[in-house]
Formats: sequence, structure tokens, C-alpha cells
Amino acid sequence: MSLARSLRLGTLATGPGNRLAARGLPPGPLHDVPRRIELTCLALGVGYAIVFLVQRAVEAAGLYSFPHPRLHALICGAVSSVSLLLAWLSRSGYVGPRRLLDVGLAYAVVVAFAISMGDNLLPLSPDLPLVSVSWLCVWIVCFPLVIPASPVRILGASLAAASTWPFAFFLGLRLGHPSPPAQIVGLNFLEPYFAAAAAVVISRIVRRLAKDVQRAREMGSYELVERLGAGGMGEVWRARHHMLARPAALKLIRPDALGIRGGVADTLVRRFEREAQATASLHSPHTIELYDFGITADGTFYYVMELLDGLNLASLVQRFGPVPPERTVHILLQTCDSLADAHHAGLIHRDIKPGNICLCRKGLKCDFVKVLDFGLVKSAWHEGGDPSLTQEGSLAGTPAFMAPELVLGKRDIDGRVDLYALACVAYFLLTGKSVFTADTAMGMALQHVQAEPVPPSRRASQPVPEGLERLILRGLEKDPEKRVPDAEAFAAELLSCGVEGCWSDAQASRWWGTHLAAADSDAADNVTSIWSQSLV
Repeated sequence: MSLARSLRLGTLATGPGNRLAARGLPPGPLHDVPRRIELTCLALGVGYAIVFLVQRAVEAAGLYSFPHPRLHALICGAVSSVSLLLAWLSRSGYVGPRRLLDVGLAYAVVVAFAISMGDNLLPLSPDLPLVSVSWLCVWIVCFPLVIPASPVRILGASLAAASTWPFAFFLGLRLGHPSPPAQIVGLNFLEPYFAAAAAVVISRIVRRLAKDVQRAREMGSYELVERLGAGGMGEVWRARHHMLARPAALKLIRPDALGIRGGVADTLVRRFEREAQATASLHSPHTIELYDFGITADGTFYYVMELLDGLNLASLVQRFGPVPPERTVHILLQTCDSLADAHHAGLIHRDIKPGNICLCRKGLKCDFVKVLDFGLVKSAWHEGGDPSLTQEGSLAGTPAFMAPELVLGKRDIDGRVDLYALACVAYFLLTGKSVFTADTAMGMALQHVQAEPVPPSRRASQPVPEGLERLILRGLEKDPEKRVPDAEAFAAELLSCGVEGCWSDAQASRWWGTHLAAADSDAADNVTSIWSQSLV
């Protein structure tokens, strides 16, 4: 069974609604189009029929004589007939939502012409510029609420509807109405066009709200509250479960960023399911907890994760400078715990970088490491752009932290690619610089294959213990066989690398109290900063 069928929270839609969504129309309101048009047509059809009956009753009683009664009766009868016919057509389901949208826009213009003709059965007042707001303006402004078409189509239909008034005015002159002053005519002509402009604005607002509502609806049990970050891979939102008090972070991954095209979609769906299930099976407390995952109706992948309070390592170095050796070891040890758990489960991260390692407050602990983005199917880089970021292309990873075997496209990779990236992260923490620098992503990748790294002690503004430097340079070996064999061995060597002292919980608490206290104005941005680099 495919993931799309096995999940209650959304499916890969292939029907008319999904084709309409591809045109930029939200699928939720589109499914309601037949019902909306049916109710509107019924209301107008019955309304015009009642007006016709009241007219006949008033005339029969001799209370009032309507101008051009036959033409008025013809207008009422035509609108009632067309409205009831379209209501039946909407209810029958013979016409799909896409075609029904076009028919609905044409119907809006027909009703506008009927209203304009009704307005011009009597001549315009030569003294009053605008006697009252025409029902034509009300109709033009209201029909975008009924028909969720694109702003361009609404604009076309609104202009056509507004143009029925001048046309009906000239027909009124043919009926023998006197011609009023030019300024009176001009104001009456312009009134519906102002309504047409308002209709376009309203249509944009309605569509934006519809898309927000639809997106929230498609996340199943989670409501999107606030966008925390956006990047090349998609968006991360603060989410709220409808039943539970627990907050969450919901990550949306755009299908185009994952390379979904044509026949590969099913393969990627199956791969996404396997990797998400593998991620959910990880047990390390230093791996971000995955609550839920799925695919929305438009094919967007999403993860629901624990909401972290802290900052990623990229933000840490950017805001506060290089990290002392003892704190670097403290961070690396926790990261090794996460990687060891994943490697034993047969899962390789493939994109260890400062933006995917976060320092958090967890209970009473500070500097608690969480590793993000296990198993995500990432698009890769191409030449050009910021080499520290993941770019689109053919390789998975981030060039500034990519092992040589990933650059060369080797298939027989193992967890040592993550340990190479971890050595790059350690180098970055101690020096504030990447191991290699280049103008392009391709140049950066080639450096990992060809160039020898400069020892971190030569580039750091602080002393780097000799044992820690040896471990980092061993982790940066081009040949995987010369590196530390696994994450447990990496952690063991960290503990014996000669770093004097350790980064204690008390030190971590003092640092957080000084730099990221709750009263600090930057603290409100801590959650947002976590995702600033993990989305690219």
C-alpha cells in the first residue's frame, strides 16, 4: 500500500481538483464551487421569479404601472430560467469544477446585463449625479466570493460585467429616454468600473485566505500557527495539535525541491515513507523527535517534529564567534550519540552541517544537542551560489561539509561520510571558518577531493589542543579507511584527546543565562533561528 493511501492526513490527488490546483487555485474551495454556484443560482432564480410575480400582482391591482412591463417580464423570466438551469447543472455533476468555473463567470456577466437593463428601464435623473448605488456594483463586488477564479479571470469578467451598464444605457436611449448631462452619464458609467477594481482586490484576499485555510486543513490534526523559516527546501511552521497541548514544528518540503517529476513520484513517495519510518525508529535523545509525517493533496511532503528552543551551530558561531575546545567536545559527543544510533539502524544522515545541529534548552539542561533532518531526500548543488548551502543538482549534501566519496558520486558509502562532515563541523566551531573556501560550489567540492586541509590551529584565534586537532585531521582524510571507523570510536577519541576540563552543565547554564536569557530581546527569535540554515 502506498503512503498516500496508508495515511489519513492527505492523499496524492489526481482528479479535477488537483488539476485546478496546478493552475494555482486552492483545491478546498474548488470542490465547493458546484455547491456555491447552485445556491447562488437558486437564490437569484427564485428572487427574480418573485419580482416577476409581484410586478404582475401590483399591475393587476392598479397600484403602479411599470415602465416597459414586457421587457421587465422578459428580463425576470430569462434570469430565472438561466439561473434554475445552471443550478440543476451544478447539482447534476455533469460538468466538472473547471468547466463550471467558466460557466459561472459567463453567468455573472449575464446577470450583470440583466441588472443593467433593469437600471435603464427608467431614464437617469438630470439633477442627481448618482441616485443610489446600483445593484450591479453589489453583484460585481460579491461574485468573487462565489466563484474562486484567478484575479486575472475575475478582472476580465468584472470588466465585462461593468461594460453592460453603458451598453444598457444606450439601449435605453433607443427606447426613447432623454439623454442626461455628460457629467451624470460619466459618473454612472464609472461606478461599475470602480466596483470591478474592488472585485479584483477581494478575489486576491479570498484566494489568499482560502489557501491558508486549505493548507491548515491538509495538515490533518495540526494547525499552522506561524511560519518560522523558509528556504530552498520549503518552509517550517510552528504548529498546534487540535487535541494536545504540545507545540510542534511542521516542515513542508516542496515537491519541485525533491525533484518529483512524472514517473519518479511513486518511487520518491516509497523512499520518503521508508526513511521517515526509519527516522521515527531512532532512539537517541539527541535526534529530533518525529511525531508524524505524510503527503498533502498537492504532493507536498511534511514532517511534524518537536519544537526546539535554542539555536543552530551556524547561528551560534555567527552571533558569538568560535567555540572553546571544551564546549566543542561537549557538542561533538552528543552529536556522535545521535549518529551512532542512526548508523546502527542503517540510516546515513548525508547532510551533517552546523545548520542541522542545534543547541537547545531541554528541561533543566542547556546546550542539549539535537540533530535535524535525518533521511530527508535532498536535491543537491550545482555550480554557483553560496557554497555553504545545499543547491539543486545531482548530489546529496552541502559542499562545504561533503565527504570526497559523495562528491565523486560513489554508491558504496557508509556512516564515515557523516564523520567526515562532523570533522568539518568541529573545524568550523573552533575556527569560525569552513575547512576549504572557494567561489563556487563546484570549486568547494573539488577542494574536498584534491586539497589538503590547513590544520585548525593555524587558522583559529584560540589555542587548539594537539589531540583534538589530530582527531579532526584524521576525520578529514580523503580515504574513508584512514578515518575513525565509527561514531562510537569518534566519541571515545574525543574523551581522550587531551582537552583540559570539560564543559559542565553549570557552565552551560551560565552561558545561556548571559547570552540567551528569557528577558533578552533575541530570545524570542531562538526558535526561528534554529531553522534558518536547515531549510536550504
